[in-house]
Amino acid sequence: MELDEYLLALRKRWFVIAVLAVVGGALAWAYAQSITPAYRASASVFASVNEANSANELVQGSTFVQNSVTSFGRLASMPAVLDPVIDELDLDTTAKALSSRVTANNPLNTVILEISTTDPDPGLAAAISNAVARQLAVTVQDLSPRTETGQSAIELTLVAPAVAPAVPFEPNTRFLTASGMAAGAVLGVALALLLTVRDTRLRTVGDVERVGGLPILGTIVRTRSARTAYTTVRTMPGTPRAEAFRRLQVNLQYLETGHPLRTVVVTSAMAGEGKTSTSVNLASAVAEKGVRVLLVDADLRKPAIADALGLEGGAGLTTVLIGRARLDDVVQTWGMPNLHVLTAGDRPPNPSQLLDSPAMQRLLEDAAQAYDLVVIDAPPVLPVVDAALVARRSDGVLLVTRLRSTRRQHLRGALAALERVGATCLGVVATNAPDETGKRYGKADPAAPTQRRGRRRGATIPRGRGSGATPAVPGTVAPDGVTPDAATPDAGAPDAGAPASEHAIAGAAPTGADVASPEAGGPAATAEVDGRAGPRGAEPGDAALTSGPDAVRASGQR
Repeated sequence: MELDEYLLALRKRWFVIAVLAVVGGALAWAYAQSITPAYRASASVFASVNEANSANELVQGSTFVQNSVTSFGRLASMPAVLDPVIDELDLDTTAKALSSRVTANNPLNTVILEISTTDPDPGLAAAISNAVARQLAVTVQDLSPRTETGQSAIELTLVAPAVAPAVPFEPNTRFLTASGMAAGAVLGVALALLLTVRDTRLRTVGDVERVGGLPILGTIVRTRSARTAYTTVRTMPGTPRAEAFRRLQVNLQYLETGHPLRTVVVTSAMAGEGKTSTSVNLASAVAEKGVRVLLVDADLRKPAIADALGLEGGAGLTTVLIGRARLDDVVQTWGMPNLHVLTAGDRPPNPSQLLDSPAMQRLLEDAAQAYDLVVIDAPPVLPVVDAALVARRSDGVLLVTRLRSTRRQHLRGALAALERVGATCLGVVATNAPDETGKRYGKADPAAPTQRRGRRRGATIPRGRGSGATPAVPGTVAPDGVTPDAATPDAGAPDAGAPASEHAIAGAAPTGADVASPEAGGPAATAEVDGRAGPRGAEPGDAALTSGPDAVRASGQR
């Protein structure tokens, strides 16, 4: 971890650090209140030579005193001094117990002894210090050498009697409280760093780059609008999230791979990271340029695109793979005339075998010939093997990673699984990123273009490149790009010449053939963005739509 990451971790968990600091200070304050106050009183005595007849004797005597003062200090805490003090003050203690409360200190290069006594009673502490000082002087006179006149050679004089202190020297409540707060803060910092180290989630783009070792091709802004997350590029074209998908498209366009990209697989390490919404919006961003794009739902275990976009999901990829239909028969148009969708179809009992079959290889080859780009929404890499099977047949893989959700080991495992099958990982798409761009650049969003519900295409797919309009097929709705008035007498009703089961305008009231609507007997398909409940078969990290007469459809019209 870098220094800025440590600082970010501390800033993120500042509340933990603050709480532990307050708790530490409170505990220290409580401990200080539990301690019995103790007072310290000190008395000072001066040691001197009692008699000196000459300067030489005076020097010798002074030297002797300086060498003996330390011994006098030790003598102050011995029974020879303390027993008389106990008797004098009538103390209920012993010399051994009293010695732990009496200390004698000799300041450097002096002949002064400072005798200190600690006691809960300030007056008694002063009385004991003075009594010890007087008794020490008597004891020293008894033990020191005598002069010619029979007097003691050393004399101790009480020069600073002890007085009763007004403030206890312990406990030092302020010091203890500050020390407790400091200890709590240190513990909080250690805990914050420990949680950061143990938290293996990829929280920033820098984390993804360091773990994956791949370029970040796109950073997708999170959205709280569950209704438009799948269709952001179409329904909210001026938002930072839509611009993020366009930036992904540009980065993918200019990516140096050594060969043209015709088939791109979009997958993730685990479910719920936003791969399906990334696939749909990437296909929309590419289609905006006028090129022909095919969006394939290859997640045969939990298909989501049909419900998310309001398309017919009964026939699709599985129908083509088992030979019951051709690609031309089941491809549907959505959003733009050059954006085609191949839904998953019915769920097969053997999805891995179908995706690894020669029929899948032929389908991808045909699609690469008919379209400028084929975007394949594949299942997650780690739970099932399907994504690896599809990825090795494609020109490249986009690995979607959800910030603050995907773990380091999952990203490493997904990259290793793709590498083992020889798939080319183009880069990583980071979803659930915070919007740090501020307000959108320019004026407010223009109204979203009129969009129509996807339709089943005819038997022929034009092979030409570009964005030419697809001819209308009798019995079907008109493709996007045609005004609603020209397509139908009523923009909210089915085509006059079309079966009642088909809808002319995205967002029109569904008929009984609408499998996602309550009127059709099926539950309203709902989904959500970034980890909440998704549509039928959708992963939690993808977007959510709600279908029904009054709901906003996948195309974004009301």
